[in-house]
Amino acid sequence: MSGRKETVLDLAKFVDKGVQVKLTGGRQVTGTLKGYDQLLNLVLDEAVEFLRGLPLLKSHILRELTMQKSYPFSADADDPLKTTDQTRRLGLIVCRGTAVMLVSPTDGTDEIANPFVQPDGA
Repeated sequence: MSGRKETVLDLAKFVDKGVQVKLTGGRQVTGTLKGYDQLLNLVLDEAVEFLRGLPLLKSHILRELTMQKSYPFSADADDPLKTTDQTRRLGLIVCRGTAVMLVSPTDGTDEIANPFVQPDGA
């Protein structure tokens, strides 16, 4: 056995390719992976953040705003951390490794319907 430690996550194959990164606290960012280190700090270029509902509002206030249609984003009153179709361009960013929960390629992945969601009336 060699003295060199091997990482479980081999990010080298994702360099200069599109990746989706999920961070603690519910943030979700996509961009082109430009670099990384052993602590999982990531450098993303042309990064775009997917905005969420208002996580700082109490759920009952958010539910009331959504019912009154006075909230400008398409928020989910039951899950204020759910991402929306709204985006924000960030450009070149560094994601701190301690906040990274998931890294996945953007190419070759498709979003599917949640098979565990019960249809209305069931």
